[in-house]
Amino acid sequence: MSSNDPLLQPYRLKHLTLKNRIMTTSHEPAYPEDGMPKDRYRLYHLERAKAGVALTMTAGSAAVSKDSPPVFNNILAYKDEVVGWMKRLTDDCHEQGCAVMIQLTHLGRRTRWDKGDWLPVVAAGPSREPSHRAFPKVVEDWDIARIIEDYADAAERMKAAGLDGAEFECYGHLMDQFMSPLTNALPAPWGGSLENRARFAMEVLAACRKRVGDNFLLGMRYTADEAHLGGITEEEGIEIARTFRDSGLVDFVNIIRGRIHTDPAMTDVIPIHGMKSAPHLDFAGRIRAEVGLPTFHAARIPDVATARHAVASGKLDMVGMTRAHMADPHIVRKIEEGREEDIRPCVGATYCLDRIYQGGMALCIHNAATGREETMPHTIAPAAERKKVVVIGTGPAGLEAARVAAERGHEVVVFEAADAPGGQVRLTARTKRRAELIGIIDWRMAQCAARDVDFRFNTFAEADDVLAEKPDVVIVATGGMPTADVIEAGNDLTVTAWDILSGDVKPGANVLVYDDAGDHTALQAAQLIAEAGAAVEVMTPDRTFSPEVMAMNLVPYMRALQDKKATFTVTYRLTRVERDGNRLKATVGSDYMALAKEAYYDQVVVNHGTQPLADLYFDLRPRSVNLGAVDYDALIEGRPQTMNGGPEGAFRLYRIGDAVSARNVHAAVYDALRLVKDI
Repeated sequence: MSSNDPLLQPYRLKHLTLKNRIMTTSHEPAYPEDGMPKDRYRLYHLERAKAGVALTMTAGSAAVSKDSPPVFNNILAYKDEVVGWMKRLTDDCHEQGCAVMIQLTHLGRRTRWDKGDWLPVVAAGPSREPSHRAFPKVVEDWDIARIIEDYADAAERMKAAGLDGAEFECYGHLMDQFMSPLTNALPAPWGGSLENRARFAMEVLAACRKRVGDNFLLGMRYTADEAHLGGITEEEGIEIARTFRDSGLVDFVNIIRGRIHTDPAMTDVIPIHGMKSAPHLDFAGRIRAEVGLPTFHAARIPDVATARHAVASGKLDMVGMTRAHMADPHIVRKIEEGREEDIRPCVGATYCLDRIYQGGMALCIHNAATGREETMPHTIAPAAERKKVVVIGTGPAGLEAARVAAERGHEVVVFEAADAPGGQVRLTARTKRRAELIGIIDWRMAQCAARDVDFRFNTFAEADDVLAEKPDVVIVATGGMPTADVIEAGNDLTVTAWDILSGDVKPGANVLVYDDAGDHTALQAAQLIAEAGAAVEVMTPDRTFSPEVMAMNLVPYMRALQDKKATFTVTYRLTRVERDGNRLKATVGSDYMALAKEAYYDQVVVNHGTQPLADLYFDLRPRSVNLGAVDYDALIEGRPQTMNGGPEGAFRLYRIGDAVSARNVHAAVYDALRLVKDI
């Protein structure tokens, strides 16, 4: 059907017609195997192609040279065997009417010498990148010639694989290390003037164009403003775009603003929840207006309204919704079908990127099927037989279980002791900066409401309440409660981080937050305490504070705390708390030596995760047909649960999420999806 929606209009890019204006920009979900984009990688991109995205940009980035070893699991574009794997991915996406490109790069100093083949890191100057810490060898003329040839070889491989084009990474990586006066320390002809600093990129482009011809698109994702004193300015960034345009070698630009050499800088380039949406969109629009090259851009464009504005206002030709498509790969289909309200929201948690930068695979915080397309469904199939499913708890685990069961066609009843859904997510979302996370709950409540799920709030369900429903399946998702018994003595003199976050306990004036869990909860409490004007010390026995709060999520906490009375103490263990007049005396030990230091506070806050709230599960367990047991082999392989051993004809009983053990939102959602999809 024809549509007047700006997002659904086709776009002609040189010889290629893109069927709409929505793309996923280059990113590396770290799914390759042995450096190759095998089935897991292919199916991830294919899911988005089947749902209507016009262009999927693979890799972020694929390495063109052996001395550009991946710092996470990147595609190795310098190997000939990549052609066959990329061809299979491309052919599958082309069958769905989706164009395919790849991002090619040499990382330069943005990697480490102790990866891959242990070759020296090279850069256009001697300064190291703080994030990856390697001191680079200053690139020599023979390195430059070799790397240019590597780029051309890689581009030729991608053309042989049938891709529609390639994009070169010119922000933070070697091309940009030449382009930026902050990192280029070379003499002429490779350093000094903008013309000299741009020479490497232009020679790469020329070499690649010679290999691939005119019917293969070449683009530049480049830093058009480093937003850093002494770096590339807005005006210089526009001049760089004009250089690309006038060369006739560049078919499109993809605009970046900022640097990625540190965690704070990268978080400004790729903002997370609590930060401004689309902060660089107007700047990208300025480049499009002043230069005229086809312009792409992605930086926290999480929703359809913002994307539609970007295209309708003429700021962009193609809008990138990359993290949004990790949350919901079916965005385009839902727009086409008039079902925008069904789109699973990207809540900006950036669990996806943070996992990658810590060496893991990209996973969406609340879509457990993303990256698991081989085994987990994005669309739930109806069950052969309708059953009565009772769920206890409305945190992310319980609501996902209810949603999936309802989509299967089952009759679903949900008990919740509180007056509102959300569990720990609702507590987390009380912090203004993290309020968007309530979208995890709101979306599921809307999906359940559309499927007539019966919610019983303000009901503390006991075994008889559950049995009265005559269920076929019972799922206990009652979550956990904070661990209070944390130290050797004086636990009764402490409060939990939950007490602070809920407002049940007001912050003191001189506060110790003892964090033995390392998750968001302690930092959220510390931020609230500091913002109340108190002095706060965050202490942990770990060698780093908050190890479960990954790189990009740590940045806003530090920005909230570092200009206040906040300190951080690592490698010390709180052992005792006792009263000393109107103060609390804390005894502090260490795992590294026998130690008993004393310190004084007026409030001690502890954070040691949660313990399962599972009394109901244990009450019901002997009355269930499976005695609460789970066949892990069946769970992993995606087969229905068939374990028996309890009373015949009884209900099946399962517990999920933090009712099992303290984990995180993704684990809770994954527990529910992979269990309930087969009920």
